[in-house]
Amino acid sequence: MLTCFIRYEIDPYRVDAFEHYARTWGEAIPRCGADLIGYFAPAEGSATTAYGVYSVADLAAYEAYRARLRDDPLGRENYAFAKRERFITREDRIFLRLASTPHAPLVTG
Repeated sequence: MLTCFIRYEIDPYRVDAFEHYARTWGEAIPRCGADLIGYFAPAEGSATTAYGVYSVADLAAYEAYRARLRDDPLGRENYAFAKRERFITREDRIFLRLASTPHAPLVTG
């Protein structure tokens, strides 16, 4: 399993546009074959950094997913929205594999 972390630099005055973009991917990404972990908008600290995180089985599955996303009407609409609105100033992707399994249970209190 590979997890893709997308780091976005966004216009701090357009967080609302990024949140719209994120909600749209919340519909399109799972439908196109990736396991969406989530999109994360600024809350505290940096007002310009946001993330998108999803998993795929391997690089072949990633390529197939990307092809489906490009052909998906909602995916095409969201790409056009981001291009038109220009709230993303930079986007970087990195693929990582989970190295810490098994996880210890969360200890609270």
